[in-house]
Amino acid sequence: MGTDGSLSSFPPVCGVERSILGQAWQWRGAAADAADENFQPDDLIDQLLLSRGVAREALEVHRQPTIRAFMPDPSIFQDMDKAAERLADAVQKNEPIMIFGDYDVDGATSAALLIRLLRDLGADPKAYIPDRLMEGYGPSGEALVRLAADGAKLIVTVDCGAQAFEALAMAREAGVDVIVVDHHKCASQLPAALALVNPNRLDESAEAAGHGHLAAVGVAFLLGAALLRLLRARSFFSGRQEPRLVDLLDIVALGTVADVAQLRGLNRAFVTQGLKVMAHRRNVGLSALIEVARLDRAPTSADLGWALGPRINAGGRVGRSDLGVRLLTTEDEEEARALAAELELHNQERRAIESLVSEAAEQLCAGQGNRAVALVAAKGWHPGVIGIVAGRLKEKLGRPAIVVAIGEDGLGKGSGRSISGVDLGAAILAAKDSGLLIAGGGHAMAAGLTVAGDRIDALADFLDERLSAAVAKGREDRALLLDFILAPGGISPTLCDALEAGGPFGAGWPAPRVAAGPVQIVKADIVGQNHLRLIVAGDDGRRIKAIAFRMADSALGQALLAAGSHRKLWLAGRLKRDDWGDRPSAELHLEDAAWID
Repeated sequence: MGTDGSLSSFPPVCGVERSILGQAWQWRGAAADAADENFQPDDLIDQLLLSRGVAREALEVHRQPTIRAFMPDPSIFQDMDKAAERLADAVQKNEPIMIFGDYDVDGATSAALLIRLLRDLGADPKAYIPDRLMEGYGPSGEALVRLAADGAKLIVTVDCGAQAFEALAMAREAGVDVIVVDHHKCASQLPAALALVNPNRLDESAEAAGHGHLAAVGVAFLLGAALLRLLRARSFFSGRQEPRLVDLLDIVALGTVADVAQLRGLNRAFVTQGLKVMAHRRNVGLSALIEVARLDRAPTSADLGWALGPRINAGGRVGRSDLGVRLLTTEDEEEARALAAELELHNQERRAIESLVSEAAEQLCAGQGNRAVALVAAKGWHPGVIGIVAGRLKEKLGRPAIVVAIGEDGLGKGSGRSISGVDLGAAILAAKDSGLLIAGGGHAMAAGLTVAGDRIDALADFLDERLSAAVAKGREDRALLLDFILAPGGISPTLCDALEAGGPFGAGWPAPRVAAGPVQIVKADIVGQNHLRLIVAGDDGRRIKAIAFRMADSALGQALLAAGSHRKLWLAGRLKRDDWGDRPSAELHLEDAAWID
């Protein structure tokens, strides 16, 4: 890094100071090493780890991350021991326990983990997942009071509750104990819960706050560990078998990746080990979901985010909110197949709805100008897809995006996604504190909100004023970070397999990005739904395939489609093994390109 914290003092990769998409190309985390006269090249995986911030002395433990190496003492978190004690009492007294989960994948997996663990301990917990359309996000006071009236003595909210002040106050008045297990940002004051376990509490120690990147399912796993430790101390297992918490890591991995939690530290261990558990297909619900997703191999981290997660999410978005929890907790293979098939149908419906809303949202953005935050709203949009659409807009525009669906009652339900360096969750909490929002919260990269229809413009102005400087800096500092330079002949299935050993990859632990070239375009055309397909040839005559998904109408796509075969260029993207056909091959998933003058 330069003395000012930038990479500008180092030569750009391949000399690219401004690509077709207007980006400089820089080495990922390797600039400082490369400037060191004593620098010696490492092997492939060590270089990947070093460029992602791993210290040299910690390389070995990060090569194969284990739970033992990264697991903290659960007691470092505020209220963890209090929560474990109350749960242990409920298990030993056979009290009715209700798990109140959010309707997304993180909520479903968090609820499923606790339900399966409590069942193994002899309890009979029930699940309650609110309906997205009828009840909205998080626990309502009416729902908690109703659950208490139906006999629940203990309610555990998962992936929600950190901002549920009114609801938890009503629950306390009704005489029911509530434990909150969450990871969303907390206010300085906390709601009236018996215990609130959340690494993002403002009063957490530095050690505990260092785990603020955990998804709610990761926090639930830590609570499970604390519960088992306490029951072990109480001699609860003297006459019965202790459950193996690690057997539930497949669920933890799914929730962690699907919630786009950063895959570093403990999260990376969760996913690494969870994928191993998932490969055995012991969870009949997950096995059925893998089958409907047509995965004929052991799932990868990418499959969790792109194949399995969206199908679980489809239940809460456009179907019945409890389908995901029911699938992940059933032991009946026939029921699992039926639930997986239903989720598949809902996922197809979700895709169709998402396409319509995306098209309309993009048209609104086109006439909106260059606000710091793209905020679009309309009546008739399905609130179940607005988060996905916000993510699409954010990627296309390179700035935070919020999509608001306005209901018949005039209230808008919004979902936002942010860019690196811009804390959208904090801005939404500030908007709520200023009286612009009815409800709102989230974390740095994602947020949700409820806003009166006549306050949407004021909200847009507020966010523009608050975040314009951060967004401008984020866009100015934008650079495409690369790991390796390859000649076309170096792109092979063997290299793809070797790079995978540096995974699992995902948010916070990006898959390797390579520059390939110099090349000339042999063929460029549009395939599928707006995908750009290329065949290029290197100076050595070797040809490679490249594809840029949903980018045929982008500046990159249009430039490459219009280019002749005489101009040379560099391509940048991620390598992907292609097993289609008689023998495996490798292709480049294109993200950017730059002309060689």
